Order: sequence, then C-alpha cells, then structure tokens
Amino acid sequence: MKLLRRKKGPSLDSRLTALLEAVELAEGRLPAEAVAAARGVTERAGVRRRLSVEHTVAALAGATGSGKSSLFNTLAGDELSAVGVTRPTTATAQAALWDGEGAGPLLDWLEVPRRHSASSADLSGLVLLDLPDHDSIRLAHRLEVDRLVELVDLLVWVLDPQKYADAAVHERYLRPLAGHQDVMVVVLNQIDRLPEAAVARCLGDLRRLLDEDGLTGVPVVGVSARTGAGLAELRALLAKRVSERRSWSARLAADVVTAADHLILASATAPAQQDGGEAGTGSGGAESVRVADGRGAELVRMADGPGTGRLDRPLTAALSKAAGVPLVVEAVRKGHRHRAVVATGWPVTRWIRRFRPDPLRRLRIGLSAGSSEGEMVGHTSLPAASVVQRGQVETAIRDVGEGAAADLPGAWGAAVRRAARSREAELADAVDRAVGRTSLRETRRPRWWRAVNVLQWLLFATMVAGGGWLGALLAMDYLRLPQPPLPTAGELPWPTVLLAGGALAGVLVALLSRLAAWLGGRRRARRAAKALHEAIGQVGQEYVLGPVAEELTRYDRFAEVIEVARA
Repeated sequence: MKLLRRKKGPSLDSRLTALLEAVELAEGRLPAEAVAAARGVTERAGVRRRLSVEHTVAALAGATGSGKSSLFNTLAGDELSAVGVTRPTTATAQAALWDGEGAGPLLDWLEVPRRHSASSADLSGLVLLDLPDHDSIRLAHRLEVDRLVELVDLLVWVLDPQKYADAAVHERYLRPLAGHQDVMVVVLNQIDRLPEAAVARCLGDLRRLLDEDGLTGVPVVGVSARTGAGLAELRALLAKRVSERRSWSARLAADVVTAADHLILASATAPAQQDGGEAGTGSGGAESVRVADGRGAELVRMADGPGTGRLDRPLTAALSKAAGVPLVVEAVRKGHRHRAVVATGWPVTRWIRRFRPDPLRRLRIGLSAGSSEGEMVGHTSLPAASVVQRGQVETAIRDVGEGAAADLPGAWGAAVRRAARSREAELADAVDRAVGRTSLRETRRPRWWRAVNVLQWLLFATMVAGGGWLGALLAMDYLRLPQPPLPTAGELPWPTVLLAGGALAGVLVALLSRLAAWLGGRRRARRAAKALHEAIGQVGQEYVLGPVAEELTRYDRFAEVIEVARA
C-alpha cells in the first residue's frame, strides 16, 4: 500500500488527533481488532511523546545466527552481550546507552531492565537494543521481539548471507512494515564469509527483495562485526539519524499511516452477515474510503421536514398502507358528514343520527374521554397491518438501507443497513400515534355549523310557534269560543305559514348543510390524506432515515479524518 506524500501536510499532533477521532467513529462499525490496533497507536504515541525525545531508541533485530549480539558489542565497544554457538543466546532485550541521562523512564516504558553505558561522541543520544531472535524456538522470545518492534524509534534488521532471503523475516516483518521505510535500516552482516565478488551480488539481490517488499528507500549496508568492514558507514548512518532527533516522530507518523490504512482496509471488508442483514459488497484498497457525496447531510435536511427524496417516498407509501391511511381518510370523510348532520340537521330527525357511531371515534381516532385538545390517549383501533403490508414495509426499509449504502465500503455499508433497521420495532407504535394525532385536527367543528344550528333551532321554534298557534285556534273552535282576528300572509294564515314555512325551511337548510358537509368532507379527506402522509413521512425520517443519515454523516467524517491521518 503506497503512502500519500505531500510536501507540507498536517502536523503529527493533528494526524494523531484525526486518527483518534477515526477510531471513535469506527467503534462498533469496523472489526474490533483493527480499531483496537489503531487505538493502541494513539495511546503509544501519547506515551512516547511525553518521554525523552532527546534519545533515539534503535533495535537490532534478526534471526538466529545473524550476528546481532556481535554487532551490538562492536558498536558498544564492549562485550555486553554474550556470543556463542548455543542457540538462542539472547533471551531478553538489553540496552546500550550513549549519554543515557534521562532515558530511564523511556527504558522503563520499553520494559528493558538490562542497561549498559557506552561512550562515543558521534552516537550521543542513542539507545541501542539487542533483541532476542525473531525465529527463536522459544515463544517468549518471539513475543518479546514483536512487542519491541512496535515500540522502538529505529529498526535495524540484521541479516546474514545464508538467510537474508528467508520468507519468515520478509513476510512477517519487512513487508508489513513497508510504511516504515523512513525508520528502518537493513544490515547484511558477516560479509567477511563471502568472496569479495559475491558481496556485491548478495547486496544487489537483497536490494531487489526489499524493493519487492515495498522498501525501496531503506538503506542497505554490508558489514562484518568480526573484521569491522562497513562499520564506519553504519555508525555514520546511525549518528545521522540520532543527531536529527526525528526518528521518534517519523516512527509515530509511520504508525499513524499504517493504522489508518488498516482501518481503510477493514472498512472495505464486508462482514458475512450481521444482525440478520445481508452483507454488502465493498471494494478493497485504501482508495475505497471516500466522502459519501454529502448524502448524510441531505438525509439530515430531509429529516428536518417532509421529505421528497427518492429514498423516503416508497417508505412513506408502504407505512401509509400498513397504517390504514385509506381507511382513516374514508373515516374522516364520513365522520365529517356524520358530525355535520348531528350539528346542522333538522332538529326533528337529527337525534336519530346520534344512534350511529362516529366513524373516527369507532377507530379511536379523535379526542378520548378525559383527554385535552390535541392529545392522543392510547392506541387507535385501526386494523393491524396484513402480512403483505408488513412485507412491503420491510422491503421499503431494506431498500432505504441498500440505496443509502450504495458505493460505500463493505463494513460501512453494513452499518448503514443496520441503522435503517435499528428502530424498526418501534415503527408500528410511532405510526399509530402519528395517525391519531394528525386525525385530531379533522374533528374540529367549523364555525358555520354553530350558526346553522342556531338557525335550525330558530326555524324549529318558528314551526313550533305556528303549530301551537294552530292548536290554540283548534281548541278555541272546539270549545265554541269566539275566534280572534287571524292575520294572513296573502291567502295563507300566519299560523300555517309559520308551521309549514318553519318545517320546509328547516328541511331545506338541512339538505343544503348536507351538501356543504359532503363537499367539506371531501376537502377534509384530501387534507387529512396529505397531513397523514406528511406525519407518517416524518416518522419514517425519524425512525429510518434519521439513523441512516447519522451513519452516513459519521462515515463522511471518518473519510475526512482518515485522510488527514494519512496525509
């Protein structure tokens, strides 16, 4: 994996901060091993920066028989490490310190108890470690090597002519550390065992192998600890690295890039199956993580109000059908007509309508007993969604997840699909509440009903007055009492006009009110359908699109900070 190099990029602190944020964003989304490894890098970096930056910790690492200990003794100028034919010789790491004042806490952190002083002005500030053999037959030795290889500032790999091409060192250490070529040196030791002409060939072949490992910039030095050949060049190289005092920061920077690349590769890996969902397909490689074209922000905007995006329309339609919106709309239309008849019908017959239940109240949509205006108490009595309708909702939710996860790396795509289903169990109750709350607005009585009701009672009173007048006249005639003067309206007496006119006017007003109620019912039904779809759309955005938007926004931010970490 190639590093993205720039002439001027973010500081090490900024990159570490970005990596830590990427780790926090990836928690629970990417494989725990990759996340833990990246978190470990940030923790190690924090500790290393607090310790002595005036010292450079270099480690001599190699296989059994490579001559690490001999080279260690030669560089230190003393027999500090035992050398012999019995393998393995080095059991624990030990350190040689050039001007080691202040390096104690650093070596404590490295857990290297064996420490020796060395003197050489050109290597002042160097802490040189002699590590156990990485191919030791003892597991504890190999684990000690792996631990220190992760911590030291500069890695000096000591190879020998017999095993410099050994796959163990190349596949287990050199190739995985390709991003650390700025803090690595490769030494071909024991060149005194080769004919002079063979030394160049071995160094050339080693150079070829390192290039294949991705370590094109790593210095290769041929030395002999026994004869001293090449040691001056190696000392000069070490002295240069130590004097720059940059190996520790270069090592941390390389660790950050490697950890970021591992997070990217982990992002591109699609889990086989998580939470009952189907796995997505993600492309591999570091280039697979990119900003998700602002889809997270788009969905956040959709969640703030009624959405019209391609993802929420099918979801809203499926939820509306499952919630029984067509049934509610019809109930709104019929309920409006029912209440209009009760409020504006002819008083002589309107009482009959009271024996018919209100369609909305029958569905428990409307104000419940003891509830306040606009408050929904309990659940509605709408029929439960059928198997087909539930399947349509599940399909719509899955389509939202798949659509939002399109082109995302595998692990992030799986996280988005899980987010789409994260609140699926709450949807039915949320939609039911939205239906109940939205329908309450359609139970409010128009003001004209009250006016018509007053008019109807006035007409009814007129009819009663006319009937009473006629009744009084009939009673007086029956009792043979003298008849009072009877006013007329044209040819008709006023009692008859009042009785007949009140009755006919009341019926006419009732018929006209029914026509108005029919038109009003259609209008309210259309308004209720729109309001219900908007309310259910908002539920879909809150319970499905909202979590998806948050996950996409989380991925967008991850892609941004991971690029900062890799810069």
